[in-house]
Amino acid sequence: MPILGSALVTGASRGLGAHIARRLAADGWPVAINYRSDAEGAERVAAEIREQGGKAAALRADSTDEAQVRDLVAAASDQLGPVQAVIANATGPQPAAPAEEVTWRDHLDQLEFFVKSPTLLLAAALPGMRALGTGRFVHIGSDSFERAIPGASAYNAAKGAQIGLARTWARELGVHGVTVNVVAPGWIPVERHGNPDVSGYVADVPLGRIGTPQDIADVVAFVCSDAARFVTGERITVNGGHTID
Repeated sequence: MPILGSALVTGASRGLGAHIARRLAADGWPVAINYRSDAEGAERVAAEIREQGGKAAALRADSTDEAQVRDLVAAASDQLGPVQAVIANATGPQPAAPAEEVTWRDHLDQLEFFVKSPTLLLAAALPGMRALGTGRFVHIGSDSFERAIPGASAYNAAKGAQIGLARTWARELGVHGVTVNVVAPGWIPVERHGNPDVSGYVADVPLGRIGTPQDIADVVAFVCSDAARFVTGERITVNGGHTID
């Protein structure tokens, strides 16, 4: 897919989102680095991209707020070109709780990020993609859905809903040249995890190592590229084979 506009990465001031933003910029994408509260981190990522000769802007918005998302997409389009690729990466707290203690509010908290936020982003960005005749929408998923991790029922249910949303959108939006895919990481330690002991986890990974943010960023870059022009409605699990049946 020729790069005709910009890429918008939500939750990109640090962690996985920051790595995705840098990777897309390396491919030539002008990148809108969305953040909600970490302005310093977002500005740092934008500065790093510009130092490498790329184009980037740090843009504040709550990705679960309808008016702020509209303004976010408008600002990205004004500063960097029409939003051609959206990477829905932003997430919130994911507290663990036994099934009998999970409330409807707990479910709604997860759905806000994995269903509502993508819905708002698509509504705001799709007119620009239609005008371009092409686009990419990438959900950042999780292999937690397959692993059915105890204590994560609200999170896993929302991740399941995310898959259904992506598959349906892929059918609907193909006519506009827009692909919709899910990139589903395994456990990828980032700054917030500190220095965890990963030995027990790695023992069950066929490729014998823990995943890195770059592993995920590379796959996101692929599904945003012209090489993935005929790939849509897919969920690509990136976890070294941890969930092979």
